[in-house]
Amino acid sequence: MNKNSVFVIILAVGILSLAYTYEKPVSQAWNEQSSLREVLLALGDDPAGHALEKIDPAIPEKGRQLFMKGRTTGPNGKRSRLISRYFVCTQCHNYTREDPDLRKSDPEARLTYAVENDLPFLQGTTMYGTVNKVSWYNGDYDKKYGELVEPARKSLREAIQLCAKVCAQGRYLEKWEEDYLLAYFWTLEYKLGDLDLGSDGLNKLNRESNVADKKAGLATWLKSLYLNASPATFGDAPFDRKAGFEMKGNPDTGAQIYERSCISCHSHEDGVSYFYLDESPLTHRFMYNHVDKYSKWSIYQVIKYGTYPLPGSRPYMPHYPLERMSNQQVEDLRAYLARRSGAS
Repeated sequence: MNKNSVFVIILAVGILSLAYTYEKPVSQAWNEQSSLREVLLALGDDPAGHALEKIDPAIPEKGRQLFMKGRTTGPNGKRSRLISRYFVCTQCHNYTREDPDLRKSDPEARLTYAVENDLPFLQGTTMYGTVNKVSWYNGDYDKKYGELVEPARKSLREAIQLCAKVCAQGRYLEKWEEDYLLAYFWTLEYKLGDLDLGSDGLNKLNRESNVADKKAGLATWLKSLYLNASPATFGDAPFDRKAGFEMKGNPDTGAQIYERSCISCHSHEDGVSYFYLDESPLTHRFMYNHVDKYSKWSIYQVIKYGTYPLPGSRPYMPHYPLERMSNQQVEDLRAYLARRSGAS
């Protein structure tokens, strides 16, 4: 073999080696703490409509203050007006994960998770991961808010405004308040660890994410691991309230609902209602005696339909969609009230 032949062979091997190196996917280094949004953007997903430009690091904390207390220090250095005199966000919404499986809205599983993690069991969906969703005020909420829902369903900014003005019986937010709240919500975005990928799923994502023809499939797969919108189905009270939903209630489960739902809003310390509840048998007896009545004191009435703000009495009770409290859980609450009142 002459020198020219050897040179040609070496050159060919070098070219093949370079081609292999070029085509071989470079492994990413994403882990359980990686931002889901950043991963999806790297996979070619479109930016969210509520994405923010680079912001001052102090802004998310001010957004948290708006969420927790309803006011903060504004850009002018002055204390802002209360968003609402009647409600703050935490009275309807958690700000941590509340579903063990992000693909499902299961009230029974959520209650177990709430007990295990010492969380309230509330009417509104958690703000944890809300920036990762694509729709809000879903399902039957148009029955309650009508055309107000239309702009809110596809815009988190509009959903925030609807919540502040109508749901919280407050006022529309200034643009900077919207931005501050969104900055806080972005600190509550999903991480890859929330999707329960496991080591195999993370390895797959890291291994295949730089292969052009697999990016779209990976993005679709990731988005299948959580609900992109929280469902909301409005249920009715039973036709015969003496018979109820004709399910056997579990009073132990009902005790958890009473503590994490009823007391959460109706206690003297933290509540917003003029109807105060406590753990006394007298209170439980009053509630149980009204279970089968067609009045606002019936748990069937207020859980399924809520109450509405009245002139001079703006606080009201939002109702629970079926995805937030099931009919079985209502019967569990009834069983607890019966036991505590001495009726069973």
